[in-house]
Amino acid sequence: MSESLTQQTKITKQPVRGKGVVVSQNVQAARVGAEILRKGGNAIDAAVATGMAIGALEPWMSGIGGVGFMTIWSAKERRAWTVDYGPISAAKLDPAQYKIVGPGPANYFAWPDVLERRNEVGYHSIAVPGMVAGLAKALERFGTMPWKDVLAPGVALAERGMELDWYMQLQIANGAANLSKFPASKASYLCDEGRVPTNDWKGTKRYIKLGNLGETMRRLAEGGPREFYEGSLARDIAADLQAGGSAISYEDLKAYEARIVEPLAFDHHGVTINVAGGLTAGPTLQRTLQLTGSGTKGKGAPDGQFFVAIAEAMHQAYQERLTSLGDKPTNTCTTHFCAADSQGNMVALTQTLMSLFGSGVMLPKTGITMNNGMLWFDPEPNRPNSIAPGKRPLCNICPVVVVKNGEPWFCIGASGGRRIVPAVTQLSLMLIDRGLDVEAAFHQPRLDISGVGPINVNRDIADDIKKAIAAKLPIVEVANQIHPLGFANPSCIVRDASTGELVGMNEVMSPWAGGAAQ
Repeated sequence: MSESLTQQTKITKQPVRGKGVVVSQNVQAARVGAEILRKGGNAIDAAVATGMAIGALEPWMSGIGGVGFMTIWSAKERRAWTVDYGPISAAKLDPAQYKIVGPGPANYFAWPDVLERRNEVGYHSIAVPGMVAGLAKALERFGTMPWKDVLAPGVALAERGMELDWYMQLQIANGAANLSKFPASKASYLCDEGRVPTNDWKGTKRYIKLGNLGETMRRLAEGGPREFYEGSLARDIAADLQAGGSAISYEDLKAYEARIVEPLAFDHHGVTINVAGGLTAGPTLQRTLQLTGSGTKGKGAPDGQFFVAIAEAMHQAYQERLTSLGDKPTNTCTTHFCAADSQGNMVALTQTLMSLFGSGVMLPKTGITMNNGMLWFDPEPNRPNSIAPGKRPLCNICPVVVVKNGEPWFCIGASGGRRIVPAVTQLSLMLIDRGLDVEAAFHQPRLDISGVGPINVNRDIADDIKKAIAAKLPIVEVANQIHPLGFANPSCIVRDASTGELVGMNEVMSPWAGGAAQ
């Protein structure tokens, strides 16, 4: 934290309450979802509307060029499911294109240096995007509203453009170096001179138009979700990708299908935790909770025993993850939101472009900002997560729905790369093992334990707790700041079993994160 920034400011955030609630990293996107609930839609309808709208509100985090996973509790089926719409590498991808030229770490993931940063920036870094297929699959199976209706708010926002404020300026400034390399990206996000756009001293509202995204969203709404994968829109996407040097073809788009799969489900102290499994961070969450044992149990605010148990378990779980799976992620640009309704449906949804503005590429014909999913693969050959054609990579996504006494209790997830699992673990255990309400839990200081180097400890944690952790593992005290967020960006909705009221909460330090109620 800069020595010039005051440490006397205390930031708090209020929860949102109602019979239907949506919480998101962008409060305007949450309002979109809540409006869908008011129109009679369920939580899945609201989540899809939120997911399709948020790409026009924070396109450095996610959008229809991205990927994701969601965990759903279906009130009708009385069980949980996971929708997998993660990235897939092109069928004709040539791993030799990603030649290692240096030892690294050259990027967020601490991989070796790759020729021209092809796994991180530009057309070679793009994987087949799954977001449209995933949201469509969820809507078809669990939703109640027509595709065109849930897309309508996102279409309107994409046609209008993003409202410029200081937080958006900060994100554009951080991404400017990559955005300036691609004509459509530069034209949309930067001024003619390559400068970051600014507001005038009067504070006049200014909107940033995202290329042809508004027209693309309208085509998608009217043509249906497969328009993205096998219609004229798919042909435009494929043409732009191949013109830029990507290996992704029209056939890759046409072959893409999202999957509805069994979640990873396991018990912990009287509740059932449902989380995306497989190549996500769900197995690391499970391993962490196995290792904590009863060390996190107690009443009230977390104490030294709680944090020591978390630190030791998380440290070991991440060491096992890094050793056995080869996944070394740190910071990525992802978005997470939750939706819940009065019928008992719950959705925890995490979607991403991976890095800030993904690949940096905005496709000229469509205005779609594309992911850099190839960065999730290990460029070292002959490893479980190595770059290969037609392959799915490891990721840190961890959307959770917790069930108590057979009923959905809370849904939670976060963005923040390697910081996701520590945040989800600590907040979940504050609710499950310490009995805190969600507002109190989100105002508690947290740790960041990712198995790489010393543990980052929020400086606001009590000194005696810091000493207890330091006696077990090396620590570094860090500030709890607005940017970059040091302890992930979680969102959560909790259902009161006695009243049915839903209470939603977002990361306190995130300036855009908020919720809306039905």
